[in-house]
Amino acid sequence: MTISPAPDLKIDCAQCPIRHRAVCSRCTDHELQLLNEIKFYKSVPAGQTIALRGESLDVVASIVSGVATLSNSTADGRAQTVGLLLPSDFIGRPGRDTVAHDVTAITDLTLCCFHRKPFNRLMTETPHVQERLLEMLVDELDAARDWMLLLGRMTAREKIVSFLMLVVRRSTLADEDGDLGEAEIDLPLSREEMASYLGLTIETVSRQLTALRKEGIISLVGMRRVLIPD
Repeated sequence: MTISPAPDLKIDCAQCPIRHRAVCSRCTDHELQLLNEIKFYKSVPAGQTIALRGESLDVVASIVSGVATLSNSTADGRAQTVGLLLPSDFIGRPGRDTVAHDVTAITDLTLCCFHRKPFNRLMTETPHVQERLLEMLVDELDAARDWMLLLGRMTAREKIVSFLMLVVRRSTLADEDGDLGEAEIDLPLSREEMASYLGLTIETVSRQLTALRKEGIISLVGMRRVLIPD
């Protein structure tokens, strides 16, 4: 993955929308300044491949806005979406100079990027970055195990609802009691992409969304916007 900087794109760390969730969330002001000195931003249009499996990784990055997918392909060309990257998720792994999956922008993306070697050096100097990245990797492992249960044991309806709640939890703040209340979200995936991610057919995805709408559990506004009353 070779990404060229976008010099006209600037975001103040203090105003960054992922500041309290990303790899820098535990950083002190001094550590943020060190990161600020080596970071650059990049805009990636929807549909563009960010990295290919096995490709050399020159840059690591946090997603500031937008959604990307992780996917793998079989020898005969069949592709499977194996993960979603949402705002604050991290692209790249410490100690590895290649990518394990194809990474593709599903929506327009804004990336906060770091050249890999300076970032690896900085991790040894800023334990808070290292600690947060480890925590994110463990959370990702737990989420992958939960997803194995979803794909192997849950019904089509449960898969759709679990996917909706995944998006809600990553895009909506709970109140002091942990209640998310009413939520309105934009689905990051098309019906076809949801089907690939959930191991369903497009027809099943559409049928389940329609059933949830008819039961008043969700409201649909166009093809992507979903309102969840409670």
